[in-house]
Amino acid sequence: MDGIDILLNYLSKSSFITFFVLGWLSIYLVATFGIMFSRYFYLSSWLSREKSSLEAMLMGSKTVRNDSILNRCAKHDSLNEKLLNVCKRVAEKNATNGLWFLSVIASTSPFIGLFGTVVSILDTFSGLGSGGASLGVIAPAISEALVATAAGIFVAIPAYSAHLFIKRKAYEVVSYVEREAELLLALKGEEKDV
Repeated sequence: MDGIDILLNYLSKSSFITFFVLGWLSIYLVATFGIMFSRYFYLSSWLSREKSSLEAMLMGSKTVRNDSILNRCAKHDSLNEKLLNVCKRVAEKNATNGLWFLSVIASTSPFIGLFGTVVSILDTFSGLGSGGASLGVIAPAISEALVATAAGIFVAIPAYSAHLFIKRKAYEVVSYVEREAELLLALKGEEKDV
């Protein structure tokens, strides 16, 4: 039997709960990769803009570039540390957007899979009362029930990895924004001294 035949055989014996669990986990898997790729490209683009802005400031520019998230704050006449802290918090919130959902997927997927396994095992044990309680009957049914747990773990691993990956990328963006804010304050301090 090849893999497709095994899968079709498994699905033909599956209950509604198994289909529900596998469908739910499939949605989670698609959402994981969707969030991961969209956030990665968004944060990479943003990081590039903030790097360019910081480099321009280090090369002599007196303010951030127009495409920096700090641009709106830098235009205020009363630029101060509190205003820049608000802008940094907004940047942090924007950078970490979507991480909560990856965290939910990573933490709940194994439990969803386990739920499917428990229901399938209960169904298997309920059939034991009919007199066919041999190892040849029970073992395949339990191994099929464990597919839901494996699917839950299969979904949790990329979700957790994506969460850490995007969290790191967001940290890089926020650190550049913080450096720009510090440099803005330093430049403002130099203007006052003159």
